[in-house]
Amino acid sequence: MRRAFLLAAAGIVTGGRAMAQAFTDAQREEIVSILRDALRRDPSILRDAIGAMQEAEERDRAGAQRSAIVASRDALFNDPADPVRGNPRGDVTIVEFFDARCPYCKRLHAEMADLLRRDRNIRVVMKDIPILGPQSVVASRALLAAQRQGKYVELHDALMRLRGEPTDALIRSEAQRVGVDAARMVRDMDDAAIQQRLDANLRLARSLQIEGTPALVIGETLIPGAIPMAQLERLVAEERQRRR
Repeated sequence: MRRAFLLAAAGIVTGGRAMAQAFTDAQREEIVSILRDALRRDPSILRDAIGAMQEAEERDRAGAQRSAIVASRDALFNDPADPVRGNPRGDVTIVEFFDARCPYCKRLHAEMADLLRRDRNIRVVMKDIPILGPQSVVASRALLAAQRQGKYVELHDALMRLRGEPTDALIRSEAQRVGVDAARMVRDMDDAAIQQRLDANLRLARSLQIEGTPALVIGETLIPGAIPMAQLERLVAEERQRRR
């Protein structure tokens, strides 16, 4: 009981002005005195209090993200303009936010490709969010321009396998290699509609509090960062079970 009180008191002290104003000056002084004495005896109390606060913040963040996912369901899962990998009629949809220059996205690409080979009933919606500089924007425009020729997946695979910087020349070379009409692609890259799609993807990412790439949405869960195959399969299985 004493430790629980001390943790609560630590939360009051570290929780900011609003919580502190609930007590009189004398009560606050007594709480601070108790805390100082307790921390001298057991410094782990503050560590536990901070940990509890961080857990609460993570819960609040996850809850806000779930609400944002529900509110943006159509934009996430049902936009007919979005490129799709895997099975277009799959019973589980994964939304992948990525940057073509992101090394962690390249790592995830290999895992996702393996997942789609193992599970033929997954649909993956691709959301280009070029956040790593001007060349990311060029790569994203090229991908969406290649989509107009039915070659999004092929160029995406090629760019994800690159180990060097996706320069303009290299993007054109890879596009030609996978069967894209490069001259038409370059013209389409300047279409304002493509930039509007990228802007919409970035707004959607911000609404979900996505802070980097890659990021996945499965069901009502947002998963930041590249994750291993076992975790991907578990999340897909859980979503499949939830939908039954």
